[in-house]
Amino acid sequence: MTIDALAPVAPKRTAKAPVPPPGIPTGRRAPFPFAAIVGQEEMRQALLVAAVDPGIGGVMVFGDRGTGKSTAVRALAALLPQMPVVAGCRYGCAPDGTGGLCAECRDRAAAGPLPVAAAPVPVVDLPLGATEDRVVGALDLERALSKGEKAFEPGLLAKAHRGFLYIDEVNLLEDHLVDLLLDVAASGENVVEREGLSIRHPARFVLVGSGNPEEGELRPQLLDRFGLSVDVRTPTDLAQRVEVVKRRDAYERDPAGFTARWGREDAKLRKQVEGGRAGLSAVKVPDKALENIARLCIALGADGLRGELTLMRAARALAALEGGAKVDNGHIRRMAPAALRHRLRRNPLDEAGSGVRVERALEEVFGK
Repeated sequence: MTIDALAPVAPKRTAKAPVPPPGIPTGRRAPFPFAAIVGQEEMRQALLVAAVDPGIGGVMVFGDRGTGKSTAVRALAALLPQMPVVAGCRYGCAPDGTGGLCAECRDRAAAGPLPVAAAPVPVVDLPLGATEDRVVGALDLERALSKGEKAFEPGLLAKAHRGFLYIDEVNLLEDHLVDLLLDVAASGENVVEREGLSIRHPARFVLVGSGNPEEGELRPQLLDRFGLSVDVRTPTDLAQRVEVVKRRDAYERDPAGFTARWGREDAKLRKQVEGGRAGLSAVKVPDKALENIARLCIALGADGLRGELTLMRAARALAALEGGAKVDNGHIRRMAPAALRHRLRRNPLDEAGSGVRVERALEEVFGK
């Protein structure tokens, strides 16, 4: 975890009893507050933008270990308000049908209004050693052996529906799981056909991956599926490193108290994300902004149009997050590195990194 020198100062601790933030069941240790994460501004911005518009396609984080990647993902999920779900649904379907309904919920909807409950936004870890059955789901052996019934046991993709699927060291993920994730990410639906079972259920999630490029490259097909890509580095500033240790130590000593002290700042961010989601559809993208996005992608030689589409959506989500009415060049410039750096062709004659190439193109299109 790293530090932001401009991060808000934690308010003084009061005598009030700590209250768990929304989405954290009583009795469980609350995740590290998102507002208390210091540094890694690009990663924080990318995660907030993806929370405003999950359709952007997720976030890939490259960089050193121990820089707060998984901490940030869990903190963001805890920051978000609880979501409405169909009561008793194993897949967490949305009562209004957003993202599709599973077969069980469709049958229940035909008989009358669906019962509604509130649930925290899920964060699911996909381990590198996970089997395909664990990821997609499999036959419920207990029911098969005890009752002779064929029943489906949902996997990790079902648990991540409408939440976050986090994959650490995603560049080391086995190829068959990569192919599986590509299929589900493209369709938003998980299809399982085995042992006489044929199951379909919605599986829409924000895919967040992390990895160290020195340990292996990520397959281009999967990398292209991530809407945004950010780089994180271990801080070199002495004051930042000291602040990291102090905040983490304070959290480890008293998680509830530390979370309560940062509750006000997290509440501000929560309100900002909720406002961004509510106002996203009203944000206008002028033709001039689209032209500048296209010029930028042409200058970089980006293949296909996914770069333009992602940058447009990311800039619009950033504008909505900040309460803007339309996308301007400032939004485009701030989101361009994350949206485009992982979509560039390799140029053996240019030793500059992809981030530097994006900055050059930005100066060419927008000026310094």
